Amino acid sequence: MSESLTTSLPDVPYATPRLSSPREHLVRAADHLWRVQDRREHVLGHLRVVPDPLGLRYRAERLHLATGVFRVIGEFWRVDDAVAALRYS
Repeated sequence: MSESLTTSLPDVPYATPRLSSPREHLVRAADHLWRVQDRREHVLGHLRVVPDPLGLRYRAERLHLATGVFRVIGEFWRVDDAVAALRYS
């Protein structure tokens, strides 16, 4: 009997979340990451989709340029709440 190799399935990118407000729009940066930009194309922060046992969570993050790491602003159940946190923080 031959040995079969098991390989993991590739990550499937999530569809771009829909925002209810026209003030901002999302630009894909990675499979699970988007830049949140305002009407003037200024980057407000980043939105990351995080799988949770109860559903998808939306994490609002900002890139700290000095250290090159993302800082979490908050994690939300609704994409609009995550974008609002970036807008008003």
